[in-house]
Amino acid sequence: MLNLNNTEFKTKSEIRQLASSIFTTQGAPTTSEKYAHISTEKIIDDMELLGWGVVDAKQVRARKSDTIGYQKHLVVFRNNDIQITAEDGDDVFPQILLTNSHDGKNAFTFTAGLFRMVCENGLVISSREFEHMKIRHYGYSFEELQDTIKSIVEKLPLTVESLNKFRQVELSQEQALDFAKKAIATRFNEDEIDNIQIDLQDLLTPTRREDRGNDLWSVYNVVQEKLIHGMFNYKYGTKTRKARKIKNFKQDLVVNERLYDLALEFIPVAA
Repeated sequence: MLNLNNTEFKTKSEIRQLASSIFTTQGAPTTSEKYAHISTEKIIDDMELLGWGVVDAKQVRARKSDTIGYQKHLVVFRNNDIQITAEDGDDVFPQILLTNSHDGKNAFTFTAGLFRMVCENGLVISSREFEHMKIRHYGYSFEELQDTIKSIVEKLPLTVESLNKFRQVELSQEQALDFAKKAIATRFNEDEIDNIQIDLQDLLTPTRREDRGNDLWSVYNVVQEKLIHGMFNYKYGTKTRKARKIKNFKQDLVVNERLYDLALEFIPVAA
């Protein structure tokens, strides 16, 4: 599970403990001659020069011994000088999520994220609203990274605009239940949904006072937090089970992006 609530930048030693593949100094043996290895550590150093420090890092579990050290990994960057201030005190800090691997199968991919101060929870902006940006290993330069980060920061007003729209949309009870029902499909597949029962009203019940309300922003955040953190029960046949936290960062990103896309569908065209 992504941990987006850190405020202090991590040291190289701490990052290595979380995702050692970040520091791999060469590409996997299976990479082609055209592959130019750029260690993610180099990106971390260059991001630091631009004011962005690392607050979290993850790597997927290597399924084969020959993929250890080259597997896909994620780094979460934050710049404490950039903040989105809301009138209701629900301030958020923009974050940049970098995914990469050293097996030649992935370019450096940058995604925008948000950290909510009020509940210490992280959100990831969908690619529909905030275009993914990629940098190829071949021909990488600091100038290209600088331009990419600048472009992301310049698009932050679009994120603020979306958040404001979320707050302006009031959902009826029927619409809120519809949102919760569709949100379940972001975490479970069709076969699983056909065999489980989830109390939608419980999924919509906020865990804190700040998230009380029928506006889309509140409903979205309540459901997102519960789905990601496993804060709900479901019935499978006659047995009641407690959902597990999502620990795989790839699934975390997918669920987050699908939820954001779903929330956009509930914004009226004229809103």
